[in-house]
Amino acid sequence: MATGTPGGEIAHGYPHLDTVRASLTALHRRLSYDTVSTFDTSVLPVDVAFDDTDDLHLGVQRVARAMVLHLRLPDARMVVSFRTMEHAASVELAAGPEYFIELNERFRSHRKDIGAALAHEVMHVYLHRLDLAFPGTRDNEILTDTATAYLGAGWLLLDAYREHGPLSQKLGYLTPEEFGYVLALRAEFFGEDPAPWFTSPQAYDAYTAGRARARDEARRPPLAAAGWAARRRYARARRAAHDAQRTAPDREYGFAFEGPGPQRVSFPCPACLQRVRVPVRGRLQARCGLCHTLLDCDT
Repeated sequence: MATGTPGGEIAHGYPHLDTVRASLTALHRRLSYDTVSTFDTSVLPVDVAFDDTDDLHLGVQRVARAMVLHLRLPDARMVVSFRTMEHAASVELAAGPEYFIELNERFRSHRKDIGAALAHEVMHVYLHRLDLAFPGTRDNEILTDTATAYLGAGWLLLDAYREHGPLSQKLGYLTPEEFGYVLALRAEFFGEDPAPWFTSPQAYDAYTAGRARARDEARRPPLAAAGWAARRRYARARRAAHDAQRTAPDREYGFAFEGPGPQRVSFPCPACLQRVRVPVRGRLQARCGLCHTLLDCDT
């Protein structure tokens, strides 16, 4: 189920960030590095181009098929229809191979955003087949938005965001900045920048805001790229934990002692958000065991 807020108040900021991070880690764990790596190319604008000269139903089926192919669901068939409804779209999750998707009636005249709505709904099918879900509707929808953005179709959801008074609109459960954050993590991981594809100026601004947040997280201790002030705070926390000889948990990093071994520090991988644990012994390189990102650290 995809939400839509045409003309309504649009939330901003990062209220769902903990769930977004948990979603990214869960996605990497469920798919493995090898499978995630196959999504190095996003759905391209030409794949979802849809204008008023296209036959509505043939065009919808073509775009739905593009999403199916992108997610490697060759035996899945999407049957798409329109009806008056509160939400932007919904999908009936069953055993398959046919899945029934309903789009809000307003998409008949707002065809540009049909790709965004279908991206979310087809991702529901993909996650259903993976048996990957979070408890509760809210968290599960955030997982779906996050997976859609990270696996290469979610830039469409962000591009559907526009703020023009009564014509304002946002699709999905994530805020625009949260979509930007996930897309920035994807861009860093795959080396693919979605910025040229945005047609909405507000979407581009949200992407740059999320990218700034992601880059800030990649400059936090014990990562070697951390700034001077952050390094001083880290050093104080490290000394305090060492003097007390006990675990000193922190949201960004935590110190622990394990038997006679050296002090160790744990911190979230800036790519997949899984916590990485390394010994405290100065400059070193560590590789995240989940997403294989090489991390330059100064512990």
